[in-house]
Amino acid sequence: MVKIYGIPNCDTMKKARKWLEANGVEYEFHDFKKLGLDENRLRGWVKELGWETLLNRRGMIWRKLSDEVKNNIDEASAIRVMLETPSIIKRPVLDLGDHRIVGYSEKQYSELF
Repeated sequence: MVKIYGIPNCDTMKKARKWLEANGVEYEFHDFKKLGLDENRLRGWVKELGWETLLNRRGMIWRKLSDEVKNNIDEASAIRVMLETPSIIKRPVLDLGDHRIVGYSEKQYSELF
């Protein structure tokens, strides 16, 4: 089964979930705010996708980080920040079992399903 990771109030998440429902794609929703994120899973995503892909540098959570953290970000510190504040991960993360997709694009979802 498809699993989608994110937070419920995110506009991009709402669009992605709406598309999945409208197109009859069954999925399980994992709410970062309520359930957090397992470190091993995150490390697997980083290995597969790269921390730069996963870290949302355009959102409010990023802007709230200290300049010291932002200016010295690397893989280790990015993983630490994402584990402490999973809302900083780009959304949604769509887990298709054999690979993951980050972000939402109607075109990409149409091609996948």
